[in-house]
Amino acid sequence: MSTSPQAKNHKKGQSLFMKNAPSGFTQFRLLLAKDLRQEFRTREMLTSMGLYAFLVLIVLGVAFTQVNDLRAISNLAGGLVWVIIVFASLLGLGRAFAYEKEGGALEGLLLAPLDRGAIYLAKFTSNLIFLGLVEIIVLPLFYFFFLTAADPAPTFLASVLPLVLGTVGISAVGTLLASITSHARSRDVLLAVLFIPVLFPLLYSCVAATTAALAGTVELGGAFGIGVVGSLGYDVIMCAVSWLLYDYVVE
Repeated sequence: MSTSPQAKNHKKGQSLFMKNAPSGFTQFRLLLAKDLRQEFRTREMLTSMGLYAFLVLIVLGVAFTQVNDLRAISNLAGGLVWVIIVFASLLGLGRAFAYEKEGGALEGLLLAPLDRGAIYLAKFTSNLIFLGLVEIIVLPLFYFFFLTAADPAPTFLASVLPLVLGTVGISAVGTLLASITSHARSRDVLLAVLFIPVLFPLLYSCVAATTAALAGTVELGGAFGIGVVGSLGYDVIMCAVSWLLYDYVVE
């Protein structure tokens, strides 16, 4: 079966474009700059995530005003931190592809000869940056609300490690699931239904490690060490799986 001249010209032009296409790192850098520029111009995601996290913080603070046992609050602090982070991240991930959906920009990205892995990595990195900025603002307020009355444990700063690992895992899995649910009618509900079960192993590990750090029981063979190792293993596996599956998911 012969090929038409138009098809030959199209294939020739496509091959020439792909040959002269920018590198994967350049694509990643340009896509990440686009996401950061859009968000810092409007600040819609950061504002909504920050306000939502602050409201959850206020509700939790009111709920624990009647608790006079400082040790009990310290033991629960690790779980409370992750309640705030998870709910704030759900709100942000639900809007992760809001700009791309406007005017069919997401379809335009998929039609362009771009590496789908670069699209995923750029969106993952932008979500990681936005969630990290919200944590930097909210977590000092959490300390002021819940932990100022108690003397901090000597291992208090060790809680930063599970926080970083958990934020990476949330952004990796959340970016993939946000892509899956971006065109669903009830995408916010569907995202939460998919997000929490997939994230449960990471949450379990991070809560255990954070609680151990705040309680001053940091041991390599204890809850802290097991939680950190579990969080790190989850991040490595899910980042690789999400990156490999993204091409199939967006198609």
